[in-house]
Amino acid sequence: MTAPTSAPLTPYATLLGFTRYVGRTGPTKANFVGGLRRQRASRSGFNPHGQFVKALKADIAFHTGGAHLSQVVDVVKPRWRPLYQALVPGATAWLHSLGEPTGVDLAQTRDALAMLGDLPVKINPHFGVRYADGRAEAVRLHFDEAPPSEEAALATLHLMARHMDAVLPHAEPVLVDVRRGATHRMPDGVKPGEIERWLAGEAAAFRTIWSAAA
Repeated sequence: MTAPTSAPLTPYATLLGFTRYVGRTGPTKANFVGGLRRQRASRSGFNPHGQFVKALKADIAFHTGGAHLSQVVDVVKPRWRPLYQALVPGATAWLHSLGEPTGVDLAQTRDALAMLGDLPVKINPHFGVRYADGRAEAVRLHFDEAPPSEEAALATLHLMARHMDAVLPHAEPVLVDVRRGATHRMPDGVKPGEIERWLAGEAAAFRTIWSAAA
């Protein structure tokens, strides 16, 4: 009698995982995908930013201009306090850049599933904002110490825009570099068809590396 074998892990990526992958070069790509696969197999992974995102959303929803962000540093577990202390100044600066707190409201976003060839990628903005003039933005936050690479930013913005009808209709995608309080938008003059071909190639390579890591 043969022992049962576990089902193969099908290639899959979150928006964060895939865009971090495209921002890498050379052998680091294979190491990164291997790490994602092992994490998926062990069902491990913890998001330390959860309370931070809730505080930022509360400041937008209740028009409190950063009060929740300043308080969350004191209530988060001590091990995460240095991280939150590094994030709050930039996040507060970005919040103030939106204009008068009463002129901005929180908007509900929905997740979407993008297919890049045969690779499913989960598109999951952190939240949306809606301005008094009717404009809306779907916001993805970047928490890393290093700024997002040009490739990662472009892939993030393109994939969100590609599925905006599902995520937050008629909204503009933005990537916010939290530590620096900087907002990245889709550059002028980009050609979506060229980005699609580039990402399709990246996705095919991702799948190959994932399968090789089995």
